[in-house]
Amino acid sequence: MSLLEVRNVAKRYGPVVALKSADLVVEPGEVHALLGANGAGKSTLVKVLTGVIRHDSGTIKVNGKDVRIGSPEGARRVGFAPVFQDPALLPDLTVAQNMRLTRTPIAGVREWLERMGLTVDLTEMTGNLPLPTLRMLDLARALARDPQLLMLDEITAALPSDLAEKVFTVMREWRDQGRSVLFISHRLAEVSAACDRASVLRDGRTVGTLVPKAGEEEKIVELMLGESRSKLAAEIEAEVDKVEAGPVGREVQLEVRDLLVGDDPGGVSFQLRTGEILGVAALEGQGQDRLFDYLAGERRPPSGEMLVAGRPFTPHHPYDAIRAGVVLVPADRVLALLPQRPIRENIAAPLFNRISRWGPINRGDERRRVQNAIDRLSIDTRAQRQARRLSGGNQQKLTIARWLAAGFTTMLCFDPTRGIDVGTKRQIYALLRELAEAGAAVLLFTSELPEIQLVCDRAVVVYRGKVTTEMPAADADEPALLRAAHGLGTVEAAA
Repeated sequence: MSLLEVRNVAKRYGPVVALKSADLVVEPGEVHALLGANGAGKSTLVKVLTGVIRHDSGTIKVNGKDVRIGSPEGARRVGFAPVFQDPALLPDLTVAQNMRLTRTPIAGVREWLERMGLTVDLTEMTGNLPLPTLRMLDLARALARDPQLLMLDEITAALPSDLAEKVFTVMREWRDQGRSVLFISHRLAEVSAACDRASVLRDGRTVGTLVPKAGEEEKIVELMLGESRSKLAAEIEAEVDKVEAGPVGREVQLEVRDLLVGDDPGGVSFQLRTGEILGVAALEGQGQDRLFDYLAGERRPPSGEMLVAGRPFTPHHPYDAIRAGVVLVPADRVLALLPQRPIRENIAAPLFNRISRWGPINRGDERRRVQNAIDRLSIDTRAQRQARRLSGGNQQKLTIARWLAAGFTTMLCFDPTRGIDVGTKRQIYALLRELAEAGAAVLLFTSELPEIQLVCDRAVVVYRGKVTTEMPAADADEPALLRAAHGLGTVEAAA
């Protein structure tokens, strides 16, 4: 008897059809992947199964019995526990208060944190904790409920390799106990290594179920997108090849000198030139988040210098950075958007920062800028009334589109392709290359190391708050970056 059987489940939000006909069967003692491009319906199906939303039609069976899961508490009663794509912890409460709020046994959370080799102060405010720690806390909370089906929605997208391996260990242990895991990831190598079967959604329908195998990921991509990975890769490489010459000889747009981003003395130093994409590689906790916060005006550095176009750059607020032409595309797209406002307002918002005097707003110019940004990024506008109704990939496009409309000289991209599908990644890669070719300077941190060699001109590696290695993109393959990120690289002369 199957643990979970989903048949013909559909869900509509007004004119937007999120699910048309979703089918899913999960067996006891199985790690089952749920795959699909952004907007395919994966997160919607998980929300249906966890009682966050109610489906319009179709059937759900648990252990052979028909159920209608009307609330998160109902999902808990049938043995389901989710870890959603975004942290489900209130930042103004301590970790322990968050657990009590959801009636989660704190002793169970402590036990699972210890079993995973993690030390977390449960009296700490969750708003002070880094994203990877929040993801692991969400996992420990779900495990403390002792579920029959553990649902993991893009949990590894925000995790460094050591924490991701802890997640895989938990998944294997859960399967060995005869329980099941529903695993959502855009990292197909993870799926091939960790999952027993995979179901693929496309446009709200289940289009196939298969046994994932290493080296056969292209079959999954063809199901997801209707086109092969080799074709996608060729298109990305064609965009990269458009840039015939590197940034040598171009002026320095952004310079960082001895910027203190870690606890060790010294600091980060590098130069970013116009027309260049500079990749930043680092393991979790090496100071890369502070670096981007300082550059974006989110926090003030304790020491060091920042220069934009040769002039001192000391932003006290993100608005100061924006006025200097330095804009941020964050990994946490939810915090970057106005989720309940329309697409147009989300894109147009930075335009009003430039108004220097009272007077009428040029609505015609605003419409042209917004529509141009939508067209360049192929943003799906069917759910245009509220940004929160968009898929994760389209939400990330919005965070970039607003700066296309407003204009900038330097773009800071902090893990911009985290948790989005290969098709949307292709669009973002191509756009970043197009922006650099037009003269913009782009600083790109990514947790997916192969992206650096694919997209960037150069790479710097940050280890313990310092740039320890600098190399051209041609040399920045994954083994070289990993060695340097673990402190095994050698310092190269700055370009």
